[in-house]
Amino acid sequence: MEDDEIVMSSGDESEEMGNEDGNSNLNNELETYLPGKTDDDDDLEYDETAYVLYHHAQTGAPCLSFDIIKDSLGDNRADAFPLTAYLAAGTQAQRLHTNNVIVMKMCNLHRIKSKKNTSEDESDSESDEECEDDKPELECAMIPHQGCVNRIRVTSIGETPIAASWSETGKVFIWNLSHPLTAVNNHIAMTSYVRNRESPKPIFAFPGHQSEGFAMDWSSVKPGVLATGDCNKNIHLWKPLEGGQWHVDQRAYSAHSQSVEDLQWAPNEANVLASCSVDRSIRIWDMRAHPSEACILTTENAHENDVNVISWNRLEPFILSGGDDGAIKVWDLRQFQKGQPVAVFKHHTAPITSVEWHPTDSSVFAASGFDNQLTLWDLAVERGDDESVNDVHLKNLPPQLLFIHQGQKDVKELHWHSQMPGIVISTAQNGFNIFRTISV
Repeated sequence: MEDDEIVMSSGDESEEMGNEDGNSNLNNELETYLPGKTDDDDDLEYDETAYVLYHHAQTGAPCLSFDIIKDSLGDNRADAFPLTAYLAAGTQAQRLHTNNVIVMKMCNLHRIKSKKNTSEDESDSESDEECEDDKPELECAMIPHQGCVNRIRVTSIGETPIAASWSETGKVFIWNLSHPLTAVNNHIAMTSYVRNRESPKPIFAFPGHQSEGFAMDWSSVKPGVLATGDCNKNIHLWKPLEGGQWHVDQRAYSAHSQSVEDLQWAPNEANVLASCSVDRSIRIWDMRAHPSEACILTTENAHENDVNVISWNRLEPFILSGGDDGAIKVWDLRQFQKGQPVAVFKHHTAPITSVEWHPTDSSVFAASGFDNQLTLWDLAVERGDDESVNDVHLKNLPPQLLFIHQGQKDVKELHWHSQMPGIVISTAQNGFNIFRTISV
């Protein structure tokens, strides 16, 4: 991947990358836009008044999985513009030998400056230097990777940032991200990194799955503990050893009957893991038990089709799930054995590709699907008086649906930035979006 293929820009620099929160200019009149309501050929522009922040980035080959690297810049800084975010992403290039893990630094991310409140004279008087100062920047350090990256997840062990990557070759790799992070933070270090090909080798590799997979999660309670699940229904437990090595239990946790699609450790329990599968089930595991006895709770028919993704609420005993049926479901673990979700949402019209609870607001979550929509939801919202709403399409929307973000093709994965509340980052076939709406 060549450097000139890596670009980052603001939302107002390209209409084609614009996103709609629900507004379209049709026949020169402002009209509420909803997916499926109007023809796909209509020209749509994102409504800048609906966003606090919106930028997009392209990295050449699509990165269909990524994770946010926790940084030392502080917490609760979503309003401390310009913003900076660090990511680790994995490419899915057409030529297998050209794939990379990419360590990314998105910086100089300014809030949207509304053109509607700026006169033409004021706009013309802005200097070119000021415009250049406001441009977002993207620094990338490449790490060659064997095969396409199915999924990547990041953690920290002590002060060391660590990433695990699932390769389509069937191997799982562990990477120390310290050196590439130094490179993206220092131009001299980056020059040396590129010129001397200083990209790190994996510090550990596990070929024991013997098939590719997608499911992967680090424990947030026990540093270095990892769980990986493959397309042959097997889950393996990793425990860190001295010297940067891992012990991977060869005894597989294999209660699922088909491919394990996603894994999530309980946010406050050291030994509890959730999984979902093509077999339509969601399972809860006690990883202290023997693999044949570790599955302690099961909902067999959680969705009509494959269960693709799950997310564990950090503050309440709820699990979120998304499936091929386009449904998003909320499960109360206190009633899990009943096999009935406490809430079901059917706005998306294609398989769900990613779901994630807000890190600090227990009622808010985000979801994405193959229908090119990324949606924000709030369970605390109740249906109000709809008499003032004349549009039947709006009346039929779930009241919990706060926001529809568009402009990306085949959205694959999204994450909230835990250190910048309200910031969402998403990746798709046509690149990354980083944004914050006025709704959350």
